[in-house]
Amino acid sequence: MTVKVLNPGLSTTVQDLGRPGYFHLGIPIGGAMDNLALRAANLLVGNDESAAGLEAVFIGPELEFTAEALIAITGADMPIKIDGQEQPSWTALRVKAGQVLSFDFLKAGARIYIAIAGGIDVPQVLGSRSTYPIGALGGFNGRPLAKGDALPVGKASSAREGRSVPEPLRRRPGMPAELRVLPGLYWHRIVEDSHRSFFEDTWKVAPEADRMGYRFRGGSPLEFVERQQPFGAGSDPSNIVDSCYPYGSIQVPGGTEPIILHRDAVSGGGYFMVGTVVSADMDLIGQLQPNTPTRFVRIDMAAALQARADRAALLNRVREALH
Repeated sequence: MTVKVLNPGLSTTVQDLGRPGYFHLGIPIGGAMDNLALRAANLLVGNDESAAGLEAVFIGPELEFTAEALIAITGADMPIKIDGQEQPSWTALRVKAGQVLSFDFLKAGARIYIAIAGGIDVPQVLGSRSTYPIGALGGFNGRPLAKGDALPVGKASSAREGRSVPEPLRRRPGMPAELRVLPGLYWHRIVEDSHRSFFEDTWKVAPEADRMGYRFRGGSPLEFVERQQPFGAGSDPSNIVDSCYPYGSIQVPGGTEPIILHRDAVSGGGYFMVGTVVSADMDLIGQLQPNTPTRFVRIDMAAALQARADRAALLNRVREALH
């Protein structure tokens, strides 16, 4: 079976849970920005949680099905239509051969995830079907979808139409969004007043927000502790001798606009990192629109580990609800 792309939307890519294990070679983890939403969509249609689906940002695609299929759409609030008739989200839906899936205007969030029973069956590259567009790696010919593409779909297992993820288990960012942060190795590079202002200020998502990183504006510029720059670092006080960038780390070039490095980010460079967003909150970032008010919340390692356990428990509740 194939799915025909009638209209690709703004940017629609094939994504799974990513390709860990190559970050030391400069190849990012990739995969779904909202990992939990993709997992839920796959569970709804009877796929393995790691199966490849589609990630669409801001504007959904228009897809024609050449055979009957079971599908589910999760993530952002973007009204779903099958042959023009509105359908529920976070629910297993049956589409017939020749029917067209389309979407209305985005209402909330930023990214939707489309799972099809059997999964998108493009070739694996380094163990993953995720698209890394900058490196032309994986996905459908290493790029976002285009009009006229035909997506291959694997063999579906049995799954029940009509299953739905309960509303309380559909995690979404608050308003303002709150992102929990562990101060990083370079926390000592900024003065005490900047320690306070970074967490007290309300920031806003900048238009420069994509799979590589989310930039934020509106908070107080960070003031650096004076020092003689070491050999190998640049002249700006935010420069350091090159270091590794963890997934979720927050670099602040020039001390003015924090950038949270996300799924397709580079693995190292020469900007200091003020801290790292905990893994449990990285899904939320993928659903933030430009200009969304955001607060950074300081936590310690114990709270970070608890956040990770809470997210795992939420995923288990989704699994239990669908089994």
